[in-house]
Amino acid sequence: MQFNGQRFLVVYSGVLTIAFVAAMLSGFAQTNKKLVVEELEVQRINVKEPDGTLRLIVSNAAKAPGIIIKAKEYPHPNRRVAGLIFFNDEGSENGGLIFGGEKTKDGDKRSFGHLSFDAYEQDQTMALNSQDGKEGRATKLQFTDYPDHSIVEDIEFMDSIKDLPKDQQEAKKKAYFDRKGKPTRRMRLARDADGSVVLAMNDLQGRPRIAMKVADDGTPSLKMLDENGKVVGQLAPQP
Repeated sequence: MQFNGQRFLVVYSGVLTIAFVAAMLSGFAQTNKKLVVEELEVQRINVKEPDGTLRLIVSNAAKAPGIIIKAKEYPHPNRRVAGLIFFNDEGSENGGLIFGGEKTKDGDKRSFGHLSFDAYEQDQTMALNSQDGKEGRATKLQFTDYPDHSIVEDIEFMDSIKDLPKDQQEAKKKAYFDRKGKPTRRMRLARDADGSVVLAMNDLQGRPRIAMKVADDGTPSLKMLDENGKVVGQLAPQP
């Protein structure tokens, strides 16, 4: 039987291709896995453990992630900024660093930065913020207590009432957070937009108990309050 020359060339080229691919794969398997480059342009980087657990996302504003809890992503209401989002050993978000700024069309100059660390499956238990805009410049360090339930419950609840009229939404939110608990601010150290600096400390129920302030004109003050907000002690400059 006569062998077709064209068919032989097709088979021969196929064998060479397979051999080339095999050699390439073998070479990659034997080489060092570290990749060194001088410059890399990306829109998002997902850092994962060998088992696939997400530990860090670095992204631009367009590729910013939603809220990720145990590898499941939920929509975030307003995260449209560049930065880094940190994740715990379970692949749940537990903090982040975001930043941005611009000069708007009306000439307003904006700049902001935010670093926070979250309670387990909850929100920002410690947050450092800095912002600059037409309202002025302000910086604050804030500590907040959060309830023990998962933020996923809050997300699912808010989604369940989103189509209700506004007044019904507010009534249901009040009943829900009265039952489940809500964030309680405990401490705020800030440079406010009016130029003053303050240190405010609250009790477990979020009630102000100590307020220290240096006004923009340099006047210092210290107030101590009871659970009803009544001043029970204070220090002020002597006239």
